[in-house]
Amino acid sequence: MPSDLVFRSMTIADIPFIVAIEHEAFATPWTPEAFKNELTSNMFARYMVMEHDGQIIGYGGMWVIVDEAHVTNIAVRADHRGQGLGERLLTELQRTAAFFGANKMTLEVRVSNEVAQGLYRKLGFKPSGIRPAYYSDNNEDALIMWADLNFYQPAAEEQEW
Repeated sequence: MPSDLVFRSMTIADIPFIVAIEHEAFATPWTPEAFKNELTSNMFARYMVMEHDGQIIGYGGMWVIVDEAHVTNIAVRADHRGQGLGERLLTELQRTAAFFGANKMTLEVRVSNEVAQGLYRKLGFKPSGIRPAYYSDNNEDALIMWADLNFYQPAAEEQEW
């Protein structure tokens, strides 16, 4: 895994790169307009990119509402998968959610996506229910998972904010 990863807030200029990753990762990718709306009009949205050598190799997004964070999407470029980068990215999302006051995080994952479910379980997510026919491309069910974020306590210097 690269040690020189940079995590930063997503910008409007990043959208074309993010949409390319969306098309690699998802059967029904989000549109550029959807990302623009998230970045400009959704006060609950927090989106970040993961860069290596100045190139965006992954991104993640969530809504932080009061004390809960809902992961909207997370993906790593196809040619960078299998290197632990998804775990690094989700861990950074969890830390960021806790920084913004969330003590729980939720997400949906295809019931057939055992690889992603394994990662989510590794990072503390537990199954809590099913959303029937959640995915519009094939009506596949989604597994709802929740994780406790209370173990992400800010360092002493961060607590002064």
